[in-house]
Amino acid sequence: MSAPSLETTAAAPAPKAAAGPSPAAVAAVRSLHSRARRRLLTATLGLAAALVLMMGVRVLLGHYTVTIPDFFAILGGETIPGASFIVMQEKLPRAVAGALAGAAFGAAGALFRRTLRNPLASPDIIGVTQGAAVAAVTVLAFGGVRGTGMAAAALIGGLVAIAIVLGFSMAGRSSAGSGSGGLAGSLGGATFIVAGIAVASLCQAILSGAMLALSQHDLQAAAVWTAGSLNAVTWERITLLAVIMIVLVPLAGLLHARLAPADLGGELAHGVGSRPGRTGLWSLVIGALLAAAATAATGPLAFVALLSTPLARGLTGGRPSLPAAALCGAVIVVVADFAAAEAFGGVRLPTGVLTGAAGAPLMLWLLIRSGRKA
Repeated sequence: MSAPSLETTAAAPAPKAAAGPSPAAVAAVRSLHSRARRRLLTATLGLAAALVLMMGVRVLLGHYTVTIPDFFAILGGETIPGASFIVMQEKLPRAVAGALAGAAFGAAGALFRRTLRNPLASPDIIGVTQGAAVAAVTVLAFGGVRGTGMAAAALIGGLVAIAIVLGFSMAGRSSAGSGSGGLAGSLGGATFIVAGIAVASLCQAILSGAMLALSQHDLQAAAVWTAGSLNAVTWERITLLAVIMIVLVPLAGLLHARLAPADLGGELAHGVGSRPGRTGLWSLVIGALLAAAATAATGPLAFVALLSTPLARGLTGGRPSLPAAALCGAVIVVVADFAAAEAFGGVRLPTGVLTGAAGAPLMLWLLIRSGRKA
């Protein structure tokens, strides 16, 4: 038998490995990622610096000015006639309450926006703040409840409002939307917004009726509060809001981060082990609690949650960031409160009047933009 030829005994050549991304492409992606992170960090630090600056302006300037040495002396316990009372009972509480409430509204808006992926999905649009206001005024009118009891009622009212909106939205979801995965996919975008506006209108009607049952003294205070005002903030309300935020804000940050895979779509999110439906539901609950807690402290400040998220995304280059949105909300409220108290001579407007005036054009612009995309 003849020996096999060399050609037939040679091993077959191994298949070539798939070529990976070129080093230049990897370097470009890393550069873009690093640039985006730097912009996010710069925007967050810039907003934090702007908040500290505006809080300083709110406390030190205005119709009654306070020098920096006097301010630190007052904080250290020294009593300066006139200045100590104005700083510790008016200027500083308003600045702190405005920053906390604005941050709570901003964080709530960021959660709602990322969960529902709708620019108009905001707690002050879909009835959460209105539900909190209704509950607070109702217990005041029919039970004489104030302070912590009103805050607890506002939290419950916010949760009830979001539950009603979710119930109507889930009942009216389209078969096409329910298959896209995730909570946003199971809710029709237009259905959710319409249900929220309906609940907000219903709450406003109930609120008007409840205010008729108030005494003359309580009616004046409630009328200013429901317009969104920091006139009646106290250190007790500030402490309660701060405690609630210490508990809820870390949870909000965790949930906001866990919603990141859902930005790629429900099916891909499920593919990487994420549960956008459950995470989104808890996000709405935490967002509603944040918005309700802020409403209990300062009243329903119109459009702060709606304004914060798009402004923060503009500063971060379109990258979702809950800290940036919270800081943006805090800056908005502190600036609006300073302008409402100092910019109109002897007339002090409710802070919510200015935030509403700023938010209404943005809402119209978002409606037009959503219509063009559709």
